[in-house]
Amino acid sequence: MADLRTGGGRGECALTILFIADLHLEASRPAATDAFCQLLHAEACDAEALYILGDLFEAWIGDDDDAPLAARVAASIRSLADSGTKVHFQHGNRDFLLGEAYASQCGMALMDDAVILPLNDQSILLMHGDSLCTDDVAYQAFRIHARDPAWQQTMLSQPLEARRALAAQARSASVQHTATTSLDIMDVNDTAVANAMREADAARMIHGHTHRPATHRYADGRERHVLAPWHERGQALVLESAGSLREIEIPFQS
Repeated sequence: MADLRTGGGRGECALTILFIADLHLEASRPAATDAFCQLLHAEACDAEALYILGDLFEAWIGDDDDAPLAARVAASIRSLADSGTKVHFQHGNRDFLLGEAYASQCGMALMDDAVILPLNDQSILLMHGDSLCTDDVAYQAFRIHARDPAWQQTMLSQPLEARRALAAQARSASVQHTATTSLDIMDVNDTAVANAMREADAARMIHGHTHRPATHRYADGRERHVLAPWHERGQALVLESAGSLREIEIPFQS
């Protein structure tokens, strides 16, 4: 499990850190992309670091994707990274094929599936969150299959148009799975959460994936913060240097 430490970008002490997830950017939702670029050129410019905890894109078909959306997002993230804000990316269930080439183009660092962010005496565990949904057996089987390097290599060897068609099929299957599966089954499993936090020795956890934004506080003092999806507006969680958390909203422009 990786251990990330802030500092060294804008001074010895972290100013603020931003966390976002589940933007699901795609060409058909330009308002979401505009809001993301607005975040990068405004609030994120004053941050020590930005953590993108998965599903930045609705679908990622490979680092050789020549779609204008991929180029625009890369240029915007690169501008932020060049300004001094560290950008970290964690794979989600929609963009697990995003690789080192695109990350380098963006100027962002790829993260492990579970990362510990030390903060004073209370470490924070960062995850996309899909691995915690252990009650969704069908999805977990797909996740194991999709994370297999051999399968990924076979997928990436297909022509771009073939990959676009496969991505569309996968989205349709995901919509059907969501429509026919209980929300509770698709949510995180409490035991999986407890085990992950205990293994990381973390007092707090931040994740996305479930699209059920909330702050969960447990009897033993642990906290779990679920990031909001970017459906009708953009949202980010801000960690202040003192350790407090607050939410900010980025309105979608009509």
